[in-house]
Amino acid sequence: MNCMKEQSRIGTYKLWKTTNLFLISCLCLFTNMAQAQDPVVLDKIVAQVGGEIILYSDLTEQIELAKSQGYTQENMECAFLDQLLSQKLMLNQSKIDSVEVTPEEVENQLDARIERILTYMGGDVSQFEEYYGQSINDVKKQFRQDLTEQLLAERMQQNILFDVNITPKEVTEFFATIPKDSLPYFNSEVELGEIVYYPEVNPIEEKRAFDLATELRRRIIEDGEPFEELAAKYSQDPGSGRAGGDLGWAKRGSYVPEFEAAAYNLEKDEITEPIKTEFGYHIIQHLDRRGNSIHLRHILISPEITEDDINLAEKKLDSIKMLIENDSISFAFAVNKYSSDKEQSYNNSGNMVNPKSGNTFFEIGDLDPDIYFAIDTLKLNKISAPIRFTNPRGKVAFRLIKLYSRTNPHVANLNSDYSKIKAAALESKKGEYVEKWVIDHVNTTLFEIEEEMMSCEGIKKWNPTLRTGE
Repeated sequence: MNCMKEQSRIGTYKLWKTTNLFLISCLCLFTNMAQAQDPVVLDKIVAQVGGEIILYSDLTEQIELAKSQGYTQENMECAFLDQLLSQKLMLNQSKIDSVEVTPEEVENQLDARIERILTYMGGDVSQFEEYYGQSINDVKKQFRQDLTEQLLAERMQQNILFDVNITPKEVTEFFATIPKDSLPYFNSEVELGEIVYYPEVNPIEEKRAFDLATELRRRIIEDGEPFEELAAKYSQDPGSGRAGGDLGWAKRGSYVPEFEAAAYNLEKDEITEPIKTEFGYHIIQHLDRRGNSIHLRHILISPEITEDDINLAEKKLDSIKMLIENDSISFAFAVNKYSSDKEQSYNNSGNMVNPKSGNTFFEIGDLDPDIYFAIDTLKLNKISAPIRFTNPRGKVAFRLIKLYSRTNPHVANLNSDYSKIKAAALESKKGEYVEKWVIDHVNTTLFEIEEEMMSCEGIKKWNPTLRTGE
């Protein structure tokens, strides 16, 4: 934790990113799983914290994952051993304090991380399995225990920091401790709102998709054609289609509501009538069930969006823009009535959140080029023309962008950057609080650290004898 504490005391750019090495070690899992396939030739225990051990392979893997994300630091082996010791101390204490994470939480995290990777791969399961050299279920099995331990350590840290907050006076005092020549320089930033609108399917295409789904169901039930063959030929779900429509085992809550409601009402081997969801029409077959887990296969027929549908959507969004500009409706009302509720901004009154920072500020260089050019000459509180884009699932949509604020490049100051300074001050205080918690628990926890690792200056605090000079 020394390095984290030191970072919190200097006015570097990293400080404003509020990097936490403990969380890096917790969140690295799944960011580059392919590295986990490399064979470990030699391994050894480098440390033990209570009942938890740290292997040399654990340490080297964390370092390589951090490097792959662009993180660099002197004496990385020492720094990451320090962080792993903290993580294992919190994991050990979580078991003493009976902290729990449910199997459902672990499964949801595994599914979410795999889903993010599949999104980058265009939903191609075969590409995923080729890249990682194993099936999705095998990947989940491999990382389930590691993720459980990481979530326990993370929850323990959350419990430790639950009551930690920051006052305005502490924010001001924190800012005053930063040397003037170390204050970060912020690039131009903007705050944006958006309305996202998807083209509606025309009735002719809607009927075509429904009729095809109905006909495929008839061919399965009446003509006896194999479900898996028709799925492979017709299904527009690229992942399951190649597997004959097989969706594998999934827990309740894994599917969209309409799909799940129909699936859980089926008897074994029963096939639904066409079920409509946001993705199109599904024919679902129930293969098996174990408690809340269900094994399904399906055929998806998606109505096609025509260019005429797309043009109508653009005109619709342009008319919404005119209503807002003429004060006929407010931007917030338009978000609630017209924007897609699948977008993160929908539940934030249309305000866009920067996924890198978690706040509403975007550096100009981080913006999508289409958004950048749309707001480049836009005045404050004005709205752009409709911008066409394609979402990660390949669907065409349009968005209106509202410019709420724009800052000029500047050196950090309390007036313009109070929220960022407050966040950095709070992270600093949390770091000091965790540091104190660690020191307190070093005295009551059994530690064994390989002698050669004790040469790291930051590791000495883990040995009560060395730390106290006894």
